[in-house]
Amino acid sequence: MSADKTVKTDPSDKTRTRRTPAWLSATIAILFGLFYAYSAWSGLENLIGLSSIAQGLDTSLNGFGWGLLLTGVLAPIVVFAIAFWLGRRREAGPQALMLLAGLCLVSALSLDIFVFGLGSLIV
Repeated sequence: MSADKTVKTDPSDKTRTRRTPAWLSATIAILFGLFYAYSAWSGLENLIGLSSIAQGLDTSLNGFGWGLLLTGVLAPIVVFAIAFWLGRRREAGPQALMLLAGLCLVSALSLDIFVFGLGSLIV
């Protein structure tokens, strides 16, 4: 009574995952990367601008302010790196959607930072 454990392979059953060509993957990453770079540049502009405004008023930003403004600069870079890494071996559609979702996250974070900064200026 021996159990014969043979695995039958069907040559017509080829489940291969299609990878995006390198040129298309690079094009998608570059196009979305421009939007991420714009968001990082905007965060850097806020950091420099608010720092110079604070110096003009003979005061300085506290640690929380520096952290919040640095988050506005570093978040787009980190989110782009994570989205690119997660989508690097996927097809073009899911890769673009992953980068788009990351861009939406960065935009929401940038808006939150802006509203938080605006609220602290009003109060």
